[in-house]
Amino acid sequence: MIKKKIIVAVTGASGAIYAKLLLERLQHLHSQINEVAVVMSDNAKQVWNFELDNNDYDKLPYKIYSKNDFMAPFASGSARFDTMVVIPCSMGTLGRIASGTSDDLVTRAADVILKERRKLILVARDMPLNLIHIRNMQAITEAGGIICPAVPSYYSKPKTVEEVAMTVVNRVIDLIGLENESYRWSE
Repeated sequence: MIKKKIIVAVTGASGAIYAKLLLERLQHLHSQINEVAVVMSDNAKQVWNFELDNNDYDKLPYKIYSKNDFMAPFASGSARFDTMVVIPCSMGTLGRIASGTSDDLVTRAADVILKERRKLILVARDMPLNLIHIRNMQAITEAGGIICPAVPSYYSKPKTVEEVAMTVVNRVIDLIGLENESYRWSE
């Protein structure tokens, strides 16, 4: 099995719980992963602190890159990262990615992933959507990216907020291509 190299970008959209749960779950799936690199916007850290009442992102076993660190390995296609997940993905970030504006490490890395024809997963968290959002999502989809709205499922009958959020995270893990124990429809 070829181990994955994954970039996880966290933006300032509401939904820090999704990033937290994904990063925690990736730790449990470490045998399938070669490397996880994390980049967080300043707003992402503020939202994480506000929504989760902690700054546990500082305790993660992954290197966290500054949003302006254009020397990060994944700022170049030669680093050969397989997948990038932006979770949660603000509409501002989604719009900059759709337009090819590489003004920080998140948008630069997304541009690299798309140009190298690798997997870009954007976990969009805003709603309702306006026509600009929809057109930006269309542009990213046409460029090869995957729009994965943070829409939970209820087949597994989740009982807690974390269990509800985990239904989205499990779908993201499936999209990354990792083997994961989770609820499957009709099981």
